[in-house]
Amino acid sequence: MNIKAICTDIDGTLLDSRRELSPRTINTIKSLDRDQPVILASSRMPGAMRHLQEELDILHHPMICFNGGYVLLFNDGAEAPDVVDSVQIPVTTCSAIVEMAEGTDIHVSLYTEDLWYAPRFDKWTEKEERVTKVTANVGKLGPVIKKWQANDTGAHKVMCMGPEQEIAEMQQALAKKFGNEIYIYYSRPTYLELAPRTISKATALELILKTNYGLGMEHVMAFGDNYNDIDMLKAAGKGIAVGNAREEVKVVADEITLNSTDDGVAVAIEKHLL
Repeated sequence: MNIKAICTDIDGTLLDSRRELSPRTINTIKSLDRDQPVILASSRMPGAMRHLQEELDILHHPMICFNGGYVLLFNDGAEAPDVVDSVQIPVTTCSAIVEMAEGTDIHVSLYTEDLWYAPRFDKWTEKEERVTKVTANVGKLGPVIKKWQANDTGAHKVMCMGPEQEIAEMQQALAKKFGNEIYIYYSRPTYLELAPRTISKATALELILKTNYGLGMEHVMAFGDNYNDIDMLKAAGKGIAVGNAREEVKVVADEITLNSTDDGVAVAIEKHLL
């Protein structure tokens, strides 16, 4: 096994029970060669990942945001990152999703680049702000949709949050109407995350490794726990599922480490690379 890069999911994989980085995880990653790529891959927006990079001392490494829809490369001294790839859900689809949620208790948030638009400050907004350490732009989504229509742009991610039964009904409706266009998955029973179907963490990781490091997927060790990590773990030279991963993820993994709350990622890195 010739591992030259690491890629890891964040929520449910890298973070501890407090939804933060444990001291062991921080120390383990800091023990790696500074030039060995450690790439965070998440459904999160850049601002919700950058503080984690800082804690891990990997600010100079790439990040894969929105499940692969927005891939950024950071160069030392540059004022802004280079955008390696950007794929969005069309504004017409975003508008339709917002309309489908009207009259329900479902909260629809829209994400593009490093901006998060929330329709109101409710329990869903409050929780996401607390966990991700990002502040939402709160207000009606209509003006956002109109601006995107004028600029012919869209969302890198749409997230639907709400009561479990309504989320289940929304999932079925979205799959029927947009199943060929967007990837729809549960991050938890009350959360649906939507991304363009043409991208994934695996496609983004393959692109960043080839473009910026001249490496193939056989040289990466990847970690994950959820449905959106399956393709990445299957494609990686060493795909590792944390102990708390969904069974579908464990089935495709080459190895299963400890739970995320027991520093599973750190344990595996220490075992194979330190």
